Amino acid sequence: MNRDAQELVTAPQDGGVPRPTHGRDTTTVGTGADTQPPAPCAADGHDRIRVHGARENNLRNVHLEIPKRRLTVFTGVSGSGKSSLVFDTIAAESQRLINETYSAFVQGFMPTLARPEVDVLDGLTTAILVDQQPMGTSPRSTVGTATDAGALLRILFSRLAEPRIGSQKAFAFNVASADASGVLVVNGKKIEKGFSVVGGMCLRCEGMGSVSDIDPAQLIDDSRSLADGAVTVPGWKPDGWVVQSFTESGFLDPAKPVRDYTEQERHDLLHRDPVKVKVKGVSTTYEGLLARVRKSFLSKDKETLQPHIRAFVERAVTFAVCPGCHGTRLSETARSARIDGISIADASAMQISDLASWTRGLSDPSVRTLLAVLGQTLDSFVSIGLGYLSLDRASSTLSGGEAQRVKMVRHLGSALTDVTYVFDEPTVGLHPHDIQRMNELLLQLRDKGNTVLVVEHKPETITIADHVVDLGPHAGTKGGEVVFEGTVEGLRTSGTLTGRHLDDRASVKPAVRERTGVLEVRGADAHNLRDVDVDIPLGVLTVVTGVAGSGKSSLISGSVDGRDGVVTVDQSPIKGSRRSNPATYTGMLEPIRKTFARANGVKPALFSPNSGGACPACKGAGVIYTDLAIMAGVATTCDECEGKRFEASVLRYRLEGRNISEVFEMPVAEAAEFFRTGAARTPAAYAVLDRLAEVGLGYLSLGQPLTTLSGGERQRLKLAGHMAGEGSVYILDEPTSGLHLADVEQLLALLDRLVDAGRTVIVVEHHQAVMAHADWIIDLGPGAGHDGGRVVFEGTPAELVAARSTLTGEHLAQYVGG
Repeated sequence: MNRDAQELVTAPQDGGVPRPTHGRDTTTVGTGADTQPPAPCAADGHDRIRVHGARENNLRNVHLEIPKRRLTVFTGVSGSGKSSLVFDTIAAESQRLINETYSAFVQGFMPTLARPEVDVLDGLTTAILVDQQPMGTSPRSTVGTATDAGALLRILFSRLAEPRIGSQKAFAFNVASADASGVLVVNGKKIEKGFSVVGGMCLRCEGMGSVSDIDPAQLIDDSRSLADGAVTVPGWKPDGWVVQSFTESGFLDPAKPVRDYTEQERHDLLHRDPVKVKVKGVSTTYEGLLARVRKSFLSKDKETLQPHIRAFVERAVTFAVCPGCHGTRLSETARSARIDGISIADASAMQISDLASWTRGLSDPSVRTLLAVLGQTLDSFVSIGLGYLSLDRASSTLSGGEAQRVKMVRHLGSALTDVTYVFDEPTVGLHPHDIQRMNELLLQLRDKGNTVLVVEHKPETITIADHVVDLGPHAGTKGGEVVFEGTVEGLRTSGTLTGRHLDDRASVKPAVRERTGVLEVRGADAHNLRDVDVDIPLGVLTVVTGVAGSGKSSLISGSVDGRDGVVTVDQSPIKGSRRSNPATYTGMLEPIRKTFARANGVKPALFSPNSGGACPACKGAGVIYTDLAIMAGVATTCDECEGKRFEASVLRYRLEGRNISEVFEMPVAEAAEFFRTGAARTPAAYAVLDRLAEVGLGYLSLGQPLTTLSGGERQRLKLAGHMAGEGSVYILDEPTSGLHLADVEQLLALLDRLVDAGRTVIVVEHHQAVMAHADWIIDLGPGAGHDGGRVVFEGTPAELVAARSTLTGEHLAQYVGG
């Protein structure tokens, strides 16, 4: 059979998309000239997901049909409506319909999901979302607990480890050892009962691996006396009740400087156990300052504290490796049981690729099946490019891309077929060398008979699609339409923004900027770094690159972040509540409120959703949020204000024909024009809006909750805030995340403006266009984990392309055609 015949199967009679067979022989062997083809089955007609009249968020009555059991990639500029279509419409409706299949009792414990704004959704299958959201906020969550690998490893040690210490619970750092006994009275008879649980938790740190302590130097100024303000805790003044409980206790001399205290006095001030005393005739409880601070501040959720209180807590509380378990989280008993000299703590700390090799060396027939399953799980980590992780790695330390790939591990070996997998930019955080491996995994899921929907910007992934849906033509209110639907080749000739930029290739700059100095890094050894010495040039654009896990973030965050004048702009969640939005975060709401107040002759407080003019029903949130404890919370539009956030009386006040709620709904680009001239002219707000548009966020609405922003959008929002600051060195962590091909050029122009303004820009990045545009490249590797941690190249992009001495050099040379 020739290649063309092998590559395609016959298209379905109803116009289904042909599917590559990747070399498999699809020849049908006939049985005779009079053999009749089988009658078509009605079930075969349900081979598409049909969407008609989708209007969620900015979607404009979208109609499309998506082929099942194919890989469909959704493209378009940021804010064009991709997530609204894939996540908020298709996946959301699938989840809602699945929930309705449960009993009324079970549904009572589940969130009530509203039906998406769509006329018809037909042909849906069970949807599995593999997104970039954090894997959990529990400090006990690790890579091992978030997957089956940790549980399988515990069972393995409970079966083979010597000495035998108990069941798999004895190796679990989430289970504490306990003994209890008591008397149970049954029909007047006393029955003595007792139980014993052998757990693996280190009791010193309660399975956290670290212990927190308070730095007394952050609580007291020992050059002063209590009466003179020695206690520096925010809000605790010398004449306040808390401090007076110390000065009036009789244990301390309020006029003596703290540095002159005796050992007993210092103990009484900081550590004394609770004791009853009288302060100004009132009976109260006296206890040491450290205990008072713990109860007043550390027992509360840090995110609910006021900013200055949160800053104090972050400054005063220190974390150290637990001396009882040395950071392993496990009890001494759990660490004493070993297999061939390896404890479960040792195994959990191994690089997963090494752990996979170690398990393959075990051959006890009693656990043959267990070893096979564990080995398959560990090999999945390696195949997905996460072999450099360890099972004891805290889930909270994973990047969005790493979290998404960890979630993929449990699906790779799944026996489920005919389900819909939904991915949100699965190539985020991946080096070009790793993207090919991710593409193979997406195709593997498709070839098992699943429908794979991918929201993506990288051309390497777009080009492997069976079907492409391009949304646009632009972002926000100028998007929300399907501008192309079809094959990759059709996209190339479609004339859409994505089609025109699909084959874009940046060229290496003919000349680079001259450095003005260097940032010296000497002996960097954080995580997998191997005593790295490197000079980072000042006054230029430097790109730090290398495969995932090679040590890029360890080098920059461990050795450069925190220096004077260094501003780090990452993709971490922005601290704040669900009520926070771009208007409040950037501070532009304040001048906008004052402009509204002057135009209408009223107080500015009326125009804040967190103050006097807020809707009393939803308190200015626009939605009523119902917390369902362990279940996902539910937000429903407020019936009182219909989501407008303000009282009806406030909405009567207008500025250039717009009320404050309509301003909150404005996209940044429209708002910038609105506040630039005329009666609405507000220079302070316009300056902020102009910076937001400059970083590519012109499509965001002023009132969009920060909790709904992607990692890339959060980073660009932070960057806009810092651009007016005094920082001299900017560190950006993968600023191309979430950027459309057409937006990368705008980002490069922004980076140039920052450097030309005299700033140093250091970018941790994998995008070849950014590498080619750099003045200097620092490439780490050669591999990931213990195979990386070294600087394998320093120089200009042209020198990297010419040398082709590293994986990055090879891929960059291919990209620029060198």
